[in-house]
Amino acid sequence: MVKQKNKISLLLIFALAIGALWAFNNPSEKYFEITKNLDIFATLYKEVNTYYVDEVDPNQLIKTGINAMLRSLDPYTNYIPEDDIEDYRTMTTGQYGGIGALIGTRNGKNMIIMPYEGFPAHESGLKIGDEIVQVDDVRVKDKAYSDISKLLRGQANSSLRILVKRYGTPELIEIQMNREKITINNVQYFGLVDEGIGYIKLSDFTTNAGKEVKKAVGALKEQGATNFILDLRGNPGGLLNEAVNVSNIFIPKGSEVVSTKGKMTDWNKTYKALNPTVDSEMPLVVLVSSSSASASEIVAGVVQDYDRGVLVGQKTFGKGLVQATRPLTYNSQLKITTAKYYIPSGRCIQAIDYSHRNDDGSVGKVPDSLKVTFKTRNGRKVYDGGGVDPDIGIKLEYLTPIVMSLISKGLFFDYATEYYYHHSTIASSGDFMLTDAEYHEFIDWLADKDYDYTTRVESSIDDLIKQAKKEQYYEDIDQQIQSLKAKVMHNKDSDLQKFKDDIKQILEEEISSRYYLRKGVIETSFRSDESIAAAIEVLKDSNRYRQILQGN
Repeated sequence: MVKQKNKISLLLIFALAIGALWAFNNPSEKYFEITKNLDIFATLYKEVNTYYVDEVDPNQLIKTGINAMLRSLDPYTNYIPEDDIEDYRTMTTGQYGGIGALIGTRNGKNMIIMPYEGFPAHESGLKIGDEIVQVDDVRVKDKAYSDISKLLRGQANSSLRILVKRYGTPELIEIQMNREKITINNVQYFGLVDEGIGYIKLSDFTTNAGKEVKKAVGALKEQGATNFILDLRGNPGGLLNEAVNVSNIFIPKGSEVVSTKGKMTDWNKTYKALNPTVDSEMPLVVLVSSSSASASEIVAGVVQDYDRGVLVGQKTFGKGLVQATRPLTYNSQLKITTAKYYIPSGRCIQAIDYSHRNDDGSVGKVPDSLKVTFKTRNGRKVYDGGGVDPDIGIKLEYLTPIVMSLISKGLFFDYATEYYYHHSTIASSGDFMLTDAEYHEFIDWLADKDYDYTTRVESSIDDLIKQAKKEQYYEDIDQQIQSLKAKVMHNKDSDLQKFKDDIKQILEEEISSRYYLRKGVIETSFRSDESIAAAIEVLKDSNRYRQILQGN
């Protein structure tokens, strides 16, 4: 009996030893593979640097290698070199030292696209459409606007001199100003869009997003708002804790907002609403679009999972991944995906499965067959693996080819600038509309402008002709194709009338921006915004609002 016990003990010890050895060897093998491949990479780089036919930039070559490696994981895991740290901080905090203006390129000219109200660019008199010619002693004609942005940024209270060319003024205008600490607001706009209906446009989730939304809700309540629209369309997300803070405004203290789960189990965490709610009862509509992502989807998902409000718009982007930054040597950083997040119903809305790639390296969306059904607090069915579905879907309006051409050629932009310098005032941004006579003035102005374009149908016919010739069918269907081509051939003059409403709306928004800046664009867009119209409609119909939240 003792011998049998000894045998069993020896077997157990042997099994434990083998297990321990296996547990030890597995990491060792992995570390060996890492060391081996790093050695190969270093040797390879040395050979390339020594023998490649042209001179090699070591920083650029290594950065390209790092970026290619990280791209094989997912689009959100990124290397941030020391030179880009300030831009990353701006993106996450919304703060930088500068003049407070958006700049861009129009027809090869570097221009002021939008000065932010209350900051140096606006206070010093810079206007939309001003062409930047020189910053301090640097001529910027052939520079990329990203390089000009770096020239405009700097320490708060440092001075700079800008030379601009302005429409209607033959001489260059010199403007002196001091840089300031610029904080870009997350809430771009708030106001009443109808009687008793407050509207809040939230564009980002950088620092203080929750405080800004809370402040906007309080101000709108004082103005008489009893219903709210929170617009998250186009919001790419940002800080996780700010998604929690914004959600907390509409749900009670202690409610679960989101949980994160990843390989590092010590980092797994459940985030709950920590503060008393601002209002957990007022009727609420959240506007979403296909570019509402990450933190936006957390807020939208929380509102839907708790049946706290109605979602209007399009299916959201489907980013259910969490990133954290890790410090690297030489003041660089790694932004790395560390976990997936799960909203209160238990679903993860990540749409693309980066962990399973095709043979060619491409990735696909989670198939419908693998999506799991979850339920909201009231028992409504919701699904994981593909973004957040709206309760009221709004068809996405695509820009017509003529509108896209006028935008890409900068013709809306240029005409709005000229209009501004020929009209000292216009009606308020909510009331401003071009008359038919003014629209015809715009058409006359376009007469000598180049804005030719190819419609999608024309492009498809051209593809058909190429394929027919390739397969030697063209002679058989030549007459039919030419007849079809004649019928669909676009005419710019007729398109200017056919798509008059679309063209007028965009032109009115562009003109309104010259007088009222960002506020003007937003308020002028209200009258043609189908999502806002649908939100107002459902908020005014309390029975329908309740039925949607009850799953009826």
